[in-house]
Amino acid sequence: MEQRRKKDGLLERTAQALDLPGDVMGLPKMELTGRHEVRMENHRGILAYGEEEILISGGRLIFKVRGSGLELKAMNASELLITGTILGVELE
Repeated sequence: MEQRRKKDGLLERTAQALDLPGDVMGLPKMELTGRHEVRMENHRGILAYGEEEILISGGRLIFKVRGSGLELKAMNASELLITGTILGVELE
């Protein structure tokens, strides 16, 4: 786990130094469409799942999606789609 965090930190610093978008370097990218859809690329898995809160690992960051009627509609190794009424997204 610690080695993955070091790698994520190195990727972030490299992206900044080369002025590259982070998603090109494999960093998490989250896109909110209105209040009813969240898409995320380069995630590292679901940590907790419920109708009112979903926690997603982004490597060094944890993304918390809050809302009502939340549902994981689609997920593969690198992308996921959450639908429902999105009330907020927090980073931890």
